[in-house]
Amino acid sequence: MAVPSARPRARRRPLVAALFSALALAATAVPAGAAPTAGHTPVPPHNPYAGPDGTATMHGDTGSSDTTPLAGPGAGNLSSKRVALASACPTVLVGSDGHPVVLCTPIFGRVPTVHLLNPADGSSLTTLQLTKGSLLGGVYAYLDDQDRLVVVDGSRNLLRVAHRKDASGKWHLSVDRSLSLASAVPADDAVTGLSPDWRGRVWFATGNGVVGLADDRTGQVSTLRLPAGERVANSISTAPEGTAVTSTHATYLLTADADGTPRIAWRQEYDRGRARKPGLLSRGSGSTPTFLGPKTGTDYVAIVDNADTTVRLKVYRTDGGAEICSIPVLQASGGPGSENSPVGAGDSVFVAGTYGYPYPALPDGAGPSVPSSADSAGGLTRVDVRPDGTGCATVWDNTLRSAAVPKLSTATNTLHTVVRDPLVPGTRGTGILDPYRYVQIDPATGRVTRSRQVGVGSLYDTLQMAGTVAPDGAYLQGTVTGVLRITAG
Repeated sequence: MAVPSARPRARRRPLVAALFSALALAATAVPAGAAPTAGHTPVPPHNPYAGPDGTATMHGDTGSSDTTPLAGPGAGNLSSKRVALASACPTVLVGSDGHPVVLCTPIFGRVPTVHLLNPADGSSLTTLQLTKGSLLGGVYAYLDDQDRLVVVDGSRNLLRVAHRKDASGKWHLSVDRSLSLASAVPADDAVTGLSPDWRGRVWFATGNGVVGLADDRTGQVSTLRLPAGERVANSISTAPEGTAVTSTHATYLLTADADGTPRIAWRQEYDRGRARKPGLLSRGSGSTPTFLGPKTGTDYVAIVDNADTTVRLKVYRTDGGAEICSIPVLQASGGPGSENSPVGAGDSVFVAGTYGYPYPALPDGAGPSVPSSADSAGGLTRVDVRPDGTGCATVWDNTLRSAAVPKLSTATNTLHTVVRDPLVPGTRGTGILDPYRYVQIDPATGRVTRSRQVGVGSLYDTLQMAGTVAPDGAYLQGTVTGVLRITAG
């Protein structure tokens, strides 16, 4: 592709049952298809109440762009190491001190556990167990400006978890601050996503459609409820203009009144289809909404709908919510569905397909899929918004079977992901002996430029989770059993 370049920026099967309950887990425009210049792509601005850009949230930044200013594995032979944590680890973040902070669901006991990892080799330095309960919210934790993990535990408490060394040099994890959200979140509900605003308050959304704003410095919590029947099955995104939330029916931009009360700035319905599809975890969009744009990095908001036969990328103007385009994606793969947040940088959006992906378990209330099963289709599409903002155009569309949320390095103009190859080349089926491969992709063309097999079999299943580029260049990717650490040289 030509991504414009980026400016640098300072119940069930025990293994994944709890995890999947949580998952329910001024620049010049570049002409479409043109080659980008690394280092100048507009991306969402740094949120002063979040950790480092690229590593503070599952999707890189609070705008959920899935971009990073870090380069990733450099020159030399690629190698990989599986850090076995006996846990599914969807949230891999890295603070300003370079230490990875990982939130996992253990295979046995399923008590949510925070790990502080050694940046040199990925080994676990210390752990902290959180209150067991619904993990909705735990999957989408983030790091604040003090490198504390901000998360909602099973008791509906908003926590800030810090890591420090004691006098003997031993690392510890501890709760610095706690605020109960029980008055705002009913006992039968749970937080699915959270993100800070530009005043240090924390926006959150629940599975049953409560959207709230909490200030754990003052104790103030204010909420609004989305229309009856609307659920929130993915995380939320924040930008200076407001907070983007995509429910199972519509995408919203919310702002707050002077007293902190949330209000709806605009709402755009989308085609949610007649049922959940195989490879998706809810009936509706699988997208955490993505902020992107050629000027401020947050000019637009993008999602993928859940239309029955051909899904569409929907791009809206952040200011006012007007639809810029509704364009078919993932047509080459024949797989109409994506559970992943789009990658957005400048005018360019990348959509990875998940239709037919064999999740081992489903969230409560997911409902049957139509059809009941399907081969894993995959697919990766690049779409560019026209420079004048009047529509969109497809740049390329391929059949690559990404098994993770891709991450775009704006330092090197490279897409990083892990793909799931079929055991029998040329087929589309999946099995427990499938090989997994880390790949680097040229965003100008969609072609794989570099790859390395990281393992064979279900221990390496990346379950469509997001990878993170560490400051030392390592690519850290959560799996059903721990974290993959991919390096070069």
